[in-house]
Amino acid sequence: MTHALNTAMIFAAGRGERMRPLTDTCPKPLLAVGGKPLIVWQIERLAAAGVETVVINHAWLGEQIESALGDGSRWRVDLRYSAETEALETAGGIAQARHLIGDGVFIAVSGDVFCDFDYASLRERAAKLASMNAPGMHLVMVPNPPFHPRGDFALNDGALALDGEPRYTFGNIGLYDTRMFDDLAPGSRRALTPYYRETIAAGRASGELYEGRWENVGTPAQLRTLDEELRAR
Repeated sequence: MTHALNTAMIFAAGRGERMRPLTDTCPKPLLAVGGKPLIVWQIERLAAAGVETVVINHAWLGEQIESALGDGSRWRVDLRYSAETEALETAGGIAQARHLIGDGVFIAVSGDVFCDFDYASLRERAAKLASMNAPGMHLVMVPNPPFHPRGDFALNDGALALDGEPRYTFGNIGLYDTRMFDDLAPGSRRALTPYYRETIAAGRASGELYEGRWENVGTPAQLRTLDEELRAR
């Protein structure tokens, strides 16, 4: 098991329905804010944290993603692509890309998240996960946005629980152990939600609250606002 935390996966296979008509001709992760695509902000942050391999899954207009980003050498990372004919959801996407991810603990993040999170801060957590007998996960939680006031899970003293208070929203940034997906065949379509619930119920899920800059960019209006903010920086 690797403790180096040198691999990440960016989920970029979604259709981006709420972003239409922008996403009719451009995959959502390539929509630009502050002069560069959303996904490039993520790649740069991962590279700055010492991540060497970034796996990107894609389905909708995926060839545009590959031609725009190339092999990753301009960010000094090795970009690897996992093409899905139809989106396999998050757990399915991981299973499909297992041969590119390798074995061990890796970072996974949504391609439409914009944040200032320091991925290097996850190294200690990754080492702890890698040393566990059974596969676990570590989720980065954020304060509940107005559209999701009940949050997803409770977080107390670094441990996640399905019930209780205070509750926070999953920020779509997580650490996962590839052993968790050993029984999931490539090509399967499955969400990560059952894995979250099962691992949290088993007491093998840790979490942290991140209160810095974070946004799940979901609509053209959010994209415009973020673009204006970054250009003004």
